[in-house]
Amino acid sequence: MRIMGLDVGSKTIGIAISDALGWTAQGIETIPIDETEGEFGLERIRELISTYEVSEFVIGYPKNMNNTVGPRGEASEHYANLLKENFNLPVTLWDERLTTMAAERTLIEADVSRKKRKQVIDKMAAIMILQGFLDKKNR
Repeated sequence: MRIMGLDVGSKTIGIAISDALGWTAQGIETIPIDETEGEFGLERIRELISTYEVSEFVIGYPKNMNNTVGPRGEASEHYANLLKENFNLPVTLWDERLTTMAAERTLIEADVSRKKRKQVIDKMAAIMILQGFLDKKNR
């Protein structure tokens, strides 16, 4: 069974999946969503759960630097509840402060063009969220 990592935004969700042993995270795709229209990509999530035999979710939890929860953190909490209600699998909210910035820096250092970075930044952030969770879990 694998763990799915998600970087939830208002327009896209980056998706990463662990290997079968739970040691490494691999980026899978970015799912388009529309928070304002209530479109959360749940059908595609359902397909990925089946394909990868997902048994657990880890969602990036974008807390503020002072450890408070703002609007994006509340949106992640809402998405976590949607996943629990729809799939009945465990969901962990994982502190992701600075993850997107770290992903951006990694892509810049790899000399990825600005246009290409925009296409993969959410997937890269999902990888970093899931890998952080796996590293802590496997200590």
